[in-house]
Amino acid sequence: MKITICNISYTIKTKNNNNQSNLLSNLFQIKEKINRTLSFRSGCKSGVCGSCAVRVNGVEKLACKTTIKEGDIIEPLNYSIVIKDLIIDKKNQNDFLIKTKAYLEKKTNTLITQEDEKKIDTESNCILCNSCLSACPVYSINEKFLAPYALLRNFRYVEDAKEGEIQTKLEAIQTNGIWDCTLCGNCNMVCPSIINIKGSIENLRNKSAQFGYNNPNMNSGFDTSFGFNPNGF
Repeated sequence: MKITICNISYTIKTKNNNNQSNLLSNLFQIKEKINRTLSFRSGCKSGVCGSCAVRVNGVEKLACKTTIKEGDIIEPLNYSIVIKDLIIDKKNQNDFLIKTKAYLEKKTNTLITQEDEKKIDTESNCILCNSCLSACPVYSINEKFLAPYALLRNFRYVEDAKEGEIQTKLEAIQTNGIWDCTLCGNCNMVCPSIINIKGSIENLRNKSAQFGYNNPNMNSGFDTSFGFNPNGF
């Protein structure tokens, strides 16, 4: 089976009759037997750590959870500095999380119930794989746009019953944030944790309205709330 990784073609052996195989296993096979300089990230090998995210035929995937076939093209994630081969620089990740105040800012003494935990359970499953950012058409034209995963994490703490400082978190995402999102849903389609990122951003818009914030695009005559998808699907 032939696949292409970072514009280099490799011929690999598969162990099954349908000529398909796990991508991460093949990356290790290539590094051990064909090209020792091939560089990529991997961690848990179980789809939990998010470190092995790449693009397969232009779609963001976790290498450890992806089955490849003849002719597949493997590339690094979009919109990031490539350190080497499939390894990207994630130094801006913490910057986005800090800018969106995606952390517990002011802990209250509120008694937490199981219902409170369920409200943020799904959002807490974000593995920071950067797939949503790589698939985001807004970030492709605005590098100041707060990453989808950062907005998701912001919502997780806005909804956290222990958080006593919601106002500042909402303030942090008004510019280059929730109102700039086109709600295209690309982030949802590539999220390996199956999190409704788009829905979380919509909820942040509703929450912002409750706190007196308005969509600045409405004043300019351009409303991004209708879910325009620049990719046409």
